[in-house]
Amino acid sequence: MNFLKILARNLALGPSTDPFPFGETFTPKGLRGRVEFDAENCTACRYCEQVCIGGAIRFSKTPEGMRFLLWHNTCTFCGLCEFYCPTHAIHLTEDWHLAHGNEDKYAMVENGLLPTIVCTQCGAEAIAIAPNPTAFKEPATEGQKEQYRHLCARCRRKFLQGAL
Repeated sequence: MNFLKILARNLALGPSTDPFPFGETFTPKGLRGRVEFDAENCTACRYCEQVCIGGAIRFSKTPEGMRFLLWHNTCTFCGLCEFYCPTHAIHLTEDWHLAHGNEDKYAMVENGLLPTIVCTQCGAEAIAIAPNPTAFKEPATEGQKEQYRHLCARCRRKFLQGAL
């Protein structure tokens, strides 16, 4: 008889589970999901590549510039890349919709490109990186940041020392 009481209560209350995948479901605040990369903020320090436990992050030099690749199939979503990024160029979103068929496993990649530029001071080839805010002694203006972004490594050092 106890069974009938439980059955009646469950029928009256309705389902206790989320309707996923047939409807929307709750996403907890702070969930570590899909990784996003912002090339405009990257300094090419490659800390993220060094701390990546799963080896999911790779930088490679190409004729177009420095290419950033992150394989979501290998990523453990630990958040170390986001934690150690000095300019917050990498962050984990709350998007957990990463399920895919085996034929799509090579499409689960986050790409980014830090383009090759010509230094405005000496004419050498360089990678257009974002200025690291900790490199400046005083807060930099937007004009200084943009000027810094178009310099090679040697000219960036001179710029920070006040020689340019």
